[in-house]
Order: sequence, then structure tokens, then C-alpha cells
Amino acid sequence: MKSKTTSQCRLVVLISGSGSNLQAIIDAQSAGQLPIEICAVISNREGVLGLERAAQAGIATRVLNHKSYESREAFDGALSAQIDAFEPDLVVLAGFMRILTAEFTNHYLGKMINIHPSLLPKYQGLHTHQRALEAGDAEHGVSVHFVTAELDGGPVISQARVPVLSSDTADTLAARVLEQEHLLYPRVIGWFAQGRLSMKDGKAFLDGEVVDLGEQ
Repeated sequence: MKSKTTSQCRLVVLISGSGSNLQAIIDAQSAGQLPIEICAVISNREGVLGLERAAQAGIATRVLNHKSYESREAFDGALSAQIDAFEPDLVVLAGFMRILTAEFTNHYLGKMINIHPSLLPKYQGLHTHQRALEAGDAEHGVSVHFVTAELDGGPVISQARVPVLSSDTADTLAARVLEQEHLLYPRVIGWFAQGRLSMKDGKAFLDGEVVDLGEQ
């Protein structure tokens, strides 16, 4: 991947669905809050709302249907080629519902981030809101992390927390967490775009210091 040589950080965003986090990033960019250029939005599913959001913002879109490839490795190879054609500084996973191969994640190590609806390392994988309710957690939330070969296991950069209410269902809890996602993801992308955020030796660094979630 190319190193950043301009004032704008080049992004490629990967989606699988509605793209609400993508919209939050687009809105923050349009408001002048992020020094970024979203070069492309790539989806593994056709006809999803996120592609419409990108098109309405004048962003290039691509669709790679994972079902058209004989293996996970073949899909990831084609996806990597599509991404690299745009020469991004950062790859942003925004509801991209694919388990990625180690070869793919290693290719973008330190240059790819994901947002996950739990307070990692709790509840890696799916159904995080229901799992938090069933566990009787007092709080729940969202994490942004660097992507590694371990599913939802890369170093966490930042988190946002919400209280779990006695009246909550998985849907109501998810809605409140999503509000925090839309605030948190643009903020973290801004740190990267400003050169404040990096990954070294398996750890996230912000302003030259190892991220300590106890201070957030």
C-alpha cells in the first residue's frame, strides 16, 4: 500500500449491508471533520443500501460476490486486487460480514480497522447484543480495533459504552450501541488520517503511547 503523501488519507470501505457507519463517515467528511478521501466502497453483496449511499455521495462502487469464487482464498485474492487498485492508506470494514484469511489480513496489517458491537474482548463474533443481555451485563458497547488474523481479536483502539437497561431487548440495545458507533468510527478514522494512530508489535498506539482503555 502506498504511504500517505497528501493531506488527505485515502480510504477504501468494505460493506455487506445498509452502510449506516459508511454514512456516518461520509457525513463527517462532508462536514469538514475528516481529512479523508473515500476512494471506493466495495460490497460482497449486490443491491445493498450502502452502495446507494456511496453512489449518492459520488463515490466509486464495486461489487464482488463471494459466492462467485470457489474458495475463501480466491475471493480474498480478488478483493485485495480491487482494493489495491485504489492505493488506499486505510481499509475500513463497515459491516463487512466476511471472515478474512490470514494472508489477506497480514497484507493490510496496521492499515485495516473494524468496528464491532461489543466491548472487546467480550463477545467476538455474532449476536453480541443478545449475548450481553443473557449474561446480565450492566453495560455494553462498541469497539474499534485493528484487524488481525484472529476474528475480532486485533488490538482495540477505542470503545464507547452504553448502560444495559432492564427494559432492553436485543433490538433496543443494538439501536443505542449503533448511535455510539456513528460517533466513534469517524473519530478513530480521524486519528489515523491525522497520523496520530498506528499499530506496532501487536499493539495500538495513539499519539505515540500504547492505547490504555482504562483511560478512555
